[in-house]
Amino acid sequence: MGREVSESCVDSLLTEMVSTYCNRFYANKPELAARRIEAIGYQVGHQLSERYTMERPRFTDHLEAIKFICKDFWSELFKKQIDNLKTNHRGTFVLQDNRFRWLTRMSVDPPQGESQDNSADGENKAAQATSMHLYFPCGIIRGALSNLGIPCAVSADISNLPACSFVVRIKV
Repeated sequence: MGREVSESCVDSLLTEMVSTYCNRFYANKPELAARRIEAIGYQVGHQLSERYTMERPRFTDHLEAIKFICKDFWSELFKKQIDNLKTNHRGTFVLQDNRFRWLTRMSVDPPQGESQDNSADGENKAAQATSMHLYFPCGIIRGALSNLGIPCAVSADISNLPACSFVVRIKV
Protein backbone atom coordinates (compact mmCIF):
# COMPACT_ATOMS: atom_id res chain seq x y z
CA MET A 1 0.00 0.00 0.00
CA GLY A 2 1.43 3.34 -1.07
CA ARG A 3 1.68 6.27 1.29
CA GLU A 4 -0.45 9.22 0.28
CA VAL A 5 -1.18 12.64 1.70
CA SER A 6 -4.62 14.23 1.70
CA GLU A 7 -5.13 16.69 -1.16
CA SER A 8 -6.36 19.35 1.26
CA CYS A 9 -3.14 19.01 3.28
CA VAL A 10 -1.02 19.59 0.18
CA ASP A 11 -3.19 22.55 -0.84
CA SER A 12 -2.85 24.09 2.63
CA LEU A 13 0.89 23.45 2.71
CA LEU A 14 1.39 25.18 -0.65
CA THR A 15 -0.73 28.15 0.41
CA GLU A 16 1.14 28.53 3.71
CA MET A 17 4.55 28.11 2.06
CA VAL A 18 3.83 30.82 -0.52
CA SER A 19 2.33 33.10 2.12
CA THR A 20 5.27 32.65 4.49
CA TYR A 21 7.95 33.22 1.86
CA CYS A 22 6.15 36.20 0.30
CA ASN A 23 4.88 37.95 3.44
CA ARG A 24 7.42 37.09 6.12
CA PHE A 25 10.78 35.79 4.94
CA TYR A 26 11.10 37.87 1.76
CA ALA A 27 8.32 40.44 2.12
CA ASN A 28 10.23 43.14 0.23
CA LYS A 29 11.97 40.82 -2.24
CA PRO A 30 9.37 38.95 -4.32
CA GLU A 31 11.98 37.71 -6.82
CA LEU A 32 13.93 36.08 -3.99
CA ALA A 33 10.75 34.49 -2.60
CA ALA A 34 9.94 33.17 -6.09
CA ARG A 35 13.41 31.64 -6.47
CA ARG A 36 13.17 29.96 -3.07
CA ILE A 37 9.68 28.54 -3.74
CA GLU A 38 10.86 27.24 -7.11
CA ALA A 39 13.93 25.67 -5.46
CA ILE A 40 11.73 23.79 -2.99
CA GLY A 41 9.60 22.57 -5.90
CA TYR A 42 12.78 21.48 -7.69
CA GLN A 43 13.79 19.29 -4.73
CA VAL A 44 10.31 17.78 -4.51
CA GLY A 45 10.16 17.07 -8.27
CA HIS A 46 13.64 15.57 -8.29
CA GLN A 47 12.80 13.16 -5.46
CA LEU A 48 9.36 12.25 -6.81
CA SER A 49 10.73 11.48 -10.26
CA GLU A 50 13.39 9.29 -8.66
CA ARG A 51 10.66 7.38 -6.86
CA TYR A 52 8.33 7.08 -9.88
CA THR A 53 11.04 5.91 -12.31
CA MET A 54 12.89 3.37 -10.14
CA GLU A 55 11.37 0.42 -11.99
CA ARG A 56 11.65 1.92 -15.50
CA PRO A 57 14.41 1.92 -18.06
CA ARG A 58 16.01 5.30 -18.85
CA PHE A 59 14.20 7.44 -21.40
CA THR A 60 15.84 7.58 -24.81
CA ASP A 61 14.78 11.07 -25.89
CA HIS A 62 13.26 14.31 -24.61
CA LEU A 63 9.79 13.65 -26.02
CA GLU A 64 9.56 10.32 -24.22
CA ALA A 65 10.48 11.97 -20.89
CA ILE A 66 8.00 14.82 -21.44
CA LYS A 67 5.25 12.29 -22.21
CA PHE A 68 6.10 10.54 -18.94
CA ILE A 69 5.69 13.87 -17.11
CA CYS A 70 2.36 14.52 -18.84
CA LYS A 71 0.88 11.08 -18.25
CA ASP A 72 2.35 9.09 -15.37
CA PHE A 73 4.00 11.79 -13.26
CA TRP A 74 1.08 14.24 -13.49
CA SER A 75 -1.37 11.42 -12.75
CA GLU A 76 0.53 10.54 -9.58
CA LEU A 77 0.48 14.15 -8.43
CA PHE A 78 -2.93 15.37 -9.55
CA LYS A 79 -4.94 12.20 -10.34
CA LYS A 80 -5.27 13.29 -13.97
CA GLN A 81 -3.10 13.64 -17.05
CA ILE A 82 -2.05 16.88 -18.70
CA ASP A 83 -4.87 17.96 -21.03
CA ASN A 84 -2.71 19.01 -23.97
CA LEU A 85 0.94 18.78 -25.03
CA LYS A 86 2.39 20.93 -27.80
CA THR A 87 5.93 21.16 -29.12
CA ASN A 88 7.85 23.03 -31.79
CA HIS A 89 10.22 20.02 -32.15
CA ARG A 90 13.13 22.32 -31.30
CA GLY A 91 13.24 21.92 -27.54
CA THR A 92 10.14 23.81 -26.44
CA PHE A 93 7.13 22.02 -24.98
CA VAL A 94 3.86 23.49 -23.70
CA LEU A 95 1.96 21.41 -21.13
CA GLN A 96 -1.65 22.60 -20.79
CA ASP A 97 -3.77 21.76 -17.75
CA ASN A 98 -7.29 23.13 -18.24
CA ARG A 99 -8.20 22.72 -14.60
CA PHE A 100 -5.00 22.95 -12.60
CA ARG A 101 -6.01 21.82 -9.12
CA TRP A 102 -3.83 24.28 -7.21
CA LEU A 103 -5.52 27.20 -8.99
CA THR A 104 -9.15 26.08 -8.74
CA ARG A 105 -9.82 28.09 -5.58
CA MET A 106 -8.05 31.23 -6.75
CA SER A 107 -9.54 34.34 -8.23
CA VAL A 108 -8.08 37.52 -9.66
CA ASP A 109 -11.39 39.38 -9.32
CA PRO A 110 -11.04 42.63 -7.37
CA PRO A 111 -13.09 43.06 -4.19
CA GLN A 112 -16.58 44.49 -4.77
CA GLY A 113 -17.27 48.15 -4.07
CA GLU A 114 -13.79 49.54 -4.73
CA SER A 115 -12.95 52.43 -7.04
CA GLN A 116 -11.35 51.81 -10.43
CA ASP A 117 -7.82 52.72 -9.23
CA ASN A 118 -8.00 50.52 -6.13
CA SER A 119 -9.66 47.80 -8.18
CA ALA A 120 -6.80 47.70 -10.71
CA ASP A 121 -4.23 47.65 -7.90
CA GLY A 122 -6.11 44.83 -6.13
CA GLU A 123 -6.35 42.86 -9.37
CA ASN A 124 -2.60 43.26 -9.96
CA LYS A 125 -1.81 42.04 -6.44
CA ALA A 126 -4.15 39.06 -6.87
CA ALA A 127 -2.50 38.16 -10.19
CA GLN A 128 0.96 38.43 -8.60
CA ALA A 129 -0.11 36.20 -5.68
CA THR A 130 -1.51 33.65 -8.12
CA SER A 131 1.71 33.63 -10.13
CA MET A 132 3.70 33.04 -6.93
CA HIS A 133 1.77 29.79 -6.46
CA LEU A 134 3.03 28.61 -9.86
CA TYR A 135 6.74 28.73 -8.99
CA PHE A 136 6.36 25.56 -6.94
CA PRO A 137 4.89 23.37 -9.75
CA CYS A 138 7.41 24.90 -12.20
CA GLY A 139 10.14 23.75 -9.83
CA ILE A 140 8.55 20.31 -9.58
CA ILE A 141 8.60 19.92 -13.38
CA ARG A 142 12.17 21.24 -13.67
CA GLY A 143 13.37 18.95 -10.85
CA ALA A 144 11.70 15.89 -12.34
CA LEU A 145 13.18 16.53 -15.79
CA SER A 146 16.59 17.28 -14.30
CA ASN A 147 16.52 13.91 -12.57
CA LEU A 148 15.73 12.35 -15.95
CA GLY A 149 18.87 13.98 -17.39
CA ILE A 150 17.10 16.88 -19.12
CA PRO A 151 18.27 20.34 -18.04
CA CYS A 152 15.55 22.88 -18.76
CA ALA A 153 13.83 26.11 -17.80
CA VAL A 154 10.14 26.05 -16.88
CA SER A 155 7.73 28.97 -16.78
CA ALA A 156 3.99 29.18 -16.30
CA ASP A 157 1.27 31.16 -18.01
CA ILE A 158 -2.22 31.76 -16.68
CA SER A 159 -4.64 32.71 -19.41
CA ASN A 160 -7.98 31.81 -17.87
CA LEU A 161 -8.18 30.47 -14.32
CA PRO A 162 -7.97 27.65 -13.42
CA ALA A 163 -6.32 26.79 -16.77
CA CYS A 164 -2.55 26.93 -16.77
CA SER A 165 0.21 26.33 -19.31
CA PHE A 166 3.72 25.25 -18.35
CA VAL A 167 6.38 26.10 -20.94
CA VAL A 168 9.41 23.81 -20.84
CA ARG A 169 12.53 24.96 -22.72
CA ILE A 170 15.23 22.32 -23.00
CA LYS A 171 18.75 23.68 -22.47
CA VAL A 172 21.29 22.53 -25.01
